[in-house]
Amino acid sequence: MPTARQTDTHTITSKTLPDPHSSPPFPVGAATALLDAYRPGDRFLATPTRTLLAHGVRAQVPHGPEPVAERVAATLRTVRSEGAAAPLVVGALPFDPCAPAALVVPETVRTGPPLAADPLTVLPVGRPPTAGTWTIRPEPEPAVYGKSVASAVERMFKGEFSKVVLARTLELTGTGEPDLPGMLQRLARTDPKGYTFALPTAPARTLLGASPELLVSRNGDRLVSNPLAGSTPRSDDLAEDVRRAAALLDSAKDLHEHAVVVDAVHQALAPYCATIDVPARPSLIRTATMWHLSTTVTGTLARPEVSALEIACALHPTPAICGTPTDVARQVIDEYEPFGRGFYTGMVGWGDAEGNGEWVITLRCAEAEGHALRLYAGAGVVSASEPEAETTETAAKFRTFLNAVGADA
Repeated sequence: MPTARQTDTHTITSKTLPDPHSSPPFPVGAATALLDAYRPGDRFLATPTRTLLAHGVRAQVPHGPEPVAERVAATLRTVRSEGAAAPLVVGALPFDPCAPAALVVPETVRTGPPLAADPLTVLPVGRPPTAGTWTIRPEPEPAVYGKSVASAVERMFKGEFSKVVLARTLELTGTGEPDLPGMLQRLARTDPKGYTFALPTAPARTLLGASPELLVSRNGDRLVSNPLAGSTPRSDDLAEDVRRAAALLDSAKDLHEHAVVVDAVHQALAPYCATIDVPARPSLIRTATMWHLSTTVTGTLARPEVSALEIACALHPTPAICGTPTDVARQVIDEYEPFGRGFYTGMVGWGDAEGNGEWVITLRCAEAEGHALRLYAGAGVVSASEPEAETTETAAKFRTFLNAVGADA
């Protein structure tokens, strides 16, 4: 990579994290230079506000009984007392809040503007390996997943719960270790307006993905949450794609599912806000493979000492990735899913010592270890759900990552 492009980015060690939108503007190629510089073991995170590439580990956030936001704040205070003027924490939290997180204060962080603001993201990226290089094993099999959906619907009619999000996985095994930088390139360039990440979660294990869903961000006293619920696969045919989008906006089932999630986010966010704005109706957002109902909830922070991560933990898990009531939905997930979710439907993001940060729900993701990739996808099951439709939805969500690795399922 040319040295000139590398010097267009900033290295953050002992100064305030720059605002990517402030002047002087970043030059063309500043964001894609960070994407090109990623290597396994680094921590990469691209959001609609900035692109981060972190190297090394200055401090690990310890596991313990205290709330994770408190442990993060204590770690950042310690690092700052050792001379770092503007330390950041970067990493991932699992679906189970009691399980260990993978959060660190890096040695250095390089930052650039959003990928979507960099015109070089439209340049072609190398094609993925052919489909024949992967052996694919679903867990559970699609037919078994469909039976779980039908069983959950039956239990809803009996009044046990009102919604549960059921997931399934694909295990891909290759002839060699996966090309993580190549996968990240394809994920990021396919949906540059989303949230793309590659983060170590254990020795020799990496979490990669391209999530569409912001759990919460804080910038000063401004809070934003963007819950998504209600989805439909996209079509390669333009007319059919538009028809599906219009049908989603008019779907009583999906609108109800979305309203339940937005209400839960509103109720959880309100105690932290001096003011809060919740639009009356959802809009649509799209990824390369899916349409989603979307509502952007905004608020003004009431207490400046509350961090983005503390609020994210209060929101997590939303009905969009767990169900309603939450405790019952967790039990149903444990009954039906024959695997541990790990970091899937947890959170990825960054936070600083002032409490600012962005925390994203970990969706459209996979964990890479050795020669294997484990992909995750789920669907919200409500009383109007049909097993075939929910199975089709998960298959469409798998396509985000399958396209990035050149696999067919």
